[in-house]
Amino acid sequence: MNTDVLIEPNERTTRERRCIVTRESGDAAEMVRFVVAPDGAVVPDVDEKLPGRGLWLKAARDIVGQAVEKGAFQRAASGKARVSPELAGEVEALLARRCLSLIGFARRAGLAVAGFEKVRAMAGKGKIGVLISSREAAEDGRRKLSSLAPEAPVVRLFAEAELAQVFGRDTVAHAAIERGKMAREFLREAARLAGFRTQATGTALN
Repeated sequence: MNTDVLIEPNERTTRERRCIVTRESGDAAEMVRFVVAPDGAVVPDVDEKLPGRGLWLKAARDIVGQAVEKGAFQRAASGKARVSPELAGEVEALLARRCLSLIGFARRAGLAVAGFEKVRAMAGKGKIGVLISSREAAEDGRRKLSSLAPEAPVVRLFAEAELAQVFGRDTVAHAAIERGKMAREFLREAARLAGFRTQATGTALN
């Protein structure tokens, strides 16, 4: 997990799983589960709901790449696994969709806002749980909002077009989710996605 992402440690009980590439145990919340479908295809299970034995990997593009290249899934499944060479990209797309869905849920619940002025207003009330800036957002605007909510983690993983679709607008450079359970859940998923996207996630504004 990206070390800059702040997540409350007691939000849920740690579930340890072992990565089939590194052989190291870690929190399942920082990993991605895969299962082998009846037809032998390896399927990402980012929601952890699919039946079957779970095969776990650290949430990182290079680790998934190693699993594909070195036959880790085949070994873990006793040879009965067919792996797409685009598996890392498939995981990224699923995690991104999950993150954007959480923003959408927060918006419909009245817990997420978009636009510089609305984010600034939420910051003025001391309610921001996470700041979300698009990859195209101007540096000065991002810094201004962060200075108004210095304790809030900043996520910079999405394009303006992705955020705009969630909020039903032509463009979105800045958004925020109100402090609480929804913001914490979003941060957990964003931390996994950060392992597949090159942009940093966290409190540091580099």
